[in-house]
Amino acid sequence: MGRAIDDPNKLLKDFIWSKKWIYTAGILSILVSELIMVQFPNILGQFTNTLSQGQLTMHGVVVYSFKLALVGVLYVILYGVGQMTNGRTGRQFEYLLRRRLFAHWETLSTAYFRGRSIGDLLNHAMSDVQTVRESLSGGMNMMSNAVFLLASTLFMTFRTVSVTLTLVSMIPILFVPLFVVWMGPKVRGASRQVQEALSDMAELTEESLSAVRLVKATANESIEAKRFERRVDAIVSKQMHLFRRSALFQSLIPLMGSISFVIALGYGGYLTLIGDIKLGGFVAFTLYLGMLTTPLQQIGFVINNFQRASASLVRLKTLLLEAPDIVDPEHPVELGTVHGAIRIDLPEYHYPDGDHAALQNISLHVNPGETVGIVGRTASGKTTLVNLLLRIFDPPSGTIFLDGVDICELRLAALREAIAYVPQDGFLFSTTVGENISFGREDATSHEIAEAARYACMYDEIQEFPNKFNTVIGERGVALSGGQKQRTAIARAFLKDAPVLVLDDSLSAVDMNTEKTILSHLRDLRQDKTTLIIAHRLSAVRHADQILVLDDGQPIEHGTHDELVAAGGVYAEMYAMQQETEEVTA
Repeated sequence: MGRAIDDPNKLLKDFIWSKKWIYTAGILSILVSELIMVQFPNILGQFTNTLSQGQLTMHGVVVYSFKLALVGVLYVILYGVGQMTNGRTGRQFEYLLRRRLFAHWETLSTAYFRGRSIGDLLNHAMSDVQTVRESLSGGMNMMSNAVFLLASTLFMTFRTVSVTLTLVSMIPILFVPLFVVWMGPKVRGASRQVQEALSDMAELTEESLSAVRLVKATANESIEAKRFERRVDAIVSKQMHLFRRSALFQSLIPLMGSISFVIALGYGGYLTLIGDIKLGGFVAFTLYLGMLTTPLQQIGFVINNFQRASASLVRLKTLLLEAPDIVDPEHPVELGTVHGAIRIDLPEYHYPDGDHAALQNISLHVNPGETVGIVGRTASGKTTLVNLLLRIFDPPSGTIFLDGVDICELRLAALREAIAYVPQDGFLFSTTVGENISFGREDATSHEIAEAARYACMYDEIQEFPNKFNTVIGERGVALSGGQKQRTAIARAFLKDAPVLVLDDSLSAVDMNTEKTILSHLRDLRQDKTTLIIAHRLSAVRHADQILVLDDGQPIEHGTHDELVAAGGVYAEMYAMQQETEEVTA
């Protein structure tokens, strides 16, 4: 097993530590803003005392008004700076986490994605990461504000009003930690269920939209709508469950604040009547108590968000600690110049999740510059053999060699850079046709791209597109026909010009005349390079130096085209049937 990416909890801690001075500046800005803000009730209390004593003058009104305005302006500026600083840093962590998550996915093997939904993974990258970011930036801002406001307010009430009144009024707030311990795990569990329901919806959406042509062709729109409705209903149900728990949790804390306010009014009013505190002090204390309610609500909201973020971190941790099972060797061998000699001696291969042997007794030796055809019925193991050569799945050690070196001893990047691969579906990206051809060759010139398109018999058709090579072809090349997709993918492989080329039934959607032209170009371009051609249509491998015939994962025939036809075996039967079909078509 390979080394996994960092634990997201550690990633978060390391990020916060790396930004400690920025966070310190933001938190200090919020702290100073709260120290300024708590002067507001004190100034208003002084104003009330001056007014009640009949000592207020017009000059005093101006002075008190200026002080209150100054408090408001400074608070807005300093608090805004703190919010902006922490918010921007939180966005940076969101950016970092999404990049690390995507980079980690790129290291995982194909076997991992066979058991995972793309919609579920996308929900992790979008919803879970956003929840963590909101907790980090908004939660940190709000918690800093709440703690500092609470502390500074209590300090001001102790210093300027009454210690006894403050302590008595704060008794209900002592129950807040109990509510946190009681409700926190419930909110976290409900949040995890909501995220899982969102993943189910994303999975169905991605699947349904990918198969939209099939859905429309079979008039199953209503069935898909009902499936989606059930997923959305599940989300609503779980969100309402979360909302009820969150609402209860968040309402209990301000309830304690309200009880404190009632105590303050009763006891504070009594102290004012007997003269223990002045009228201005009582007015200031009521304002301070109102200010205490806000941080209590904020603390409840932040703790609720932290519980949700904790659930998202657990889900992200499951992903990020998933170790790739196909990795570089500890001491890789460097090939240098790749000549393209391939040797396969594979007694047996099982898929990681399979019981039946996918390949058995494979023996194939390919000299540099040779062209090899691999044919056989559907599910005979042709693509599996190619996947092992590319280490999409790991072959047993000591079974597949490139230029005499076990491919398990090569760096993955070096191995795959030496091989140009064209899959049957000719996967294309939702960008321009030119960028699809140059995928993997960022330094390719427009002339080189055009030449590759010519060799793949795609140039003339591209010239008829609205923006020629700059035409956007849509998701998975939806704007192109099947044959155009395959030829664009072949052009990409021609442009890469790797020592080894693998065509995995990538001429199946191309007409016979175009196929002959492409194969002719192939022979001219790759006279000194190794080429493996997997095909159902035997015309694609007639020119091959050797042909391997597979059936149920085992080689049953091996030779040149003429030798296999003369042998009268399976290959000869397949060739005769295709010849008859071509004659009928003609």
